[in-house]
Amino acid sequence: MARHGAVLGALVLLAAVLTSCGGREQACGEALPTPERMVPEVVRTLPHATDAFTQGLLVRDGKIYESTGLDGRSSLRVLDLQTGAEQRRAALPGNLFGEGLAEGPGGTLVQLTWKNRTALVWDRATLEQTGRHRYRGEGWGITTLPSGNFVMSNGTDRLTYRAPRTFAAVRTTTVRRKGGPTDQLNELEFSRAAGRDVVWANRWQSNEILRIDLECGVVTGVVDASELAADAKKLAGAGVPPNVLNGIAALPGTDRFLVTGKLWSAYYEVRFRRA
Repeated sequence: MARHGAVLGALVLLAAVLTSCGGREQACGEALPTPERMVPEVVRTLPHATDAFTQGLLVRDGKIYESTGLDGRSSLRVLDLQTGAEQRRAALPGNLFGEGLAEGPGGTLVQLTWKNRTALVWDRATLEQTGRHRYRGEGWGITTLPSGNFVMSNGTDRLTYRAPRTFAAVRTTTVRRKGGPTDQLNELEFSRAAGRDVVWANRWQSNEILRIDLECGVVTGVVDASELAADAKKLAGAGVPPNVLNGIAALPGTDRFLVTGKLWSAYYEVRFRRA
């Protein structure tokens, strides 16, 4: 009887899996959706340090946490959300090239490195390094899901889900888009949009920010941030020329985001609206 019960349980589980898969296929479909075209609507600007080669951006508790890159110049910075003024800074070892930044378990910060295959774990209050994780390949962008899992990019069209405490790869998904590329996925930020879990992704060497539906792995929206890039260039004047758009952080409890770029002189607080 126990054997029959085990078989019945297995059949019930199989049916549940098939039903779940069928529901997902029905929800996602085979045909790719046409991405919504969006532009950023600027609410306000904040000063941004022109020596900050921005790689990762995070907003928590009224503070901006920023990861910067470049060999021998990489750092983790804490800034005031209202003024943009720097409050604290920790330098990375000279051999590490800083990349994406996300919130880890217990309020820690997890900072990727580019080709060093190392993620640094920081105490958010003290900016003391408390641990490290190892991973394969390159590290570009990273964000945290409500489950605690991370989603990480490596400069391709693939996103890797990782366990919060071990950083072990859980699964990988390839991002698809109708009418455009999805390679060069860089800085990432999680949010909810229209009741669905999405990740916003900068595409390196472009002024695009992609809205990626996580359930289906498809691009449902594309933000054209060309006007922000043009404004950053105008603000720089004869000063340090701005590099590419990179850096996006959701402002908790609002519909707004903080956006900037490498060596830009401003953060832009924006809403994304239909073009």
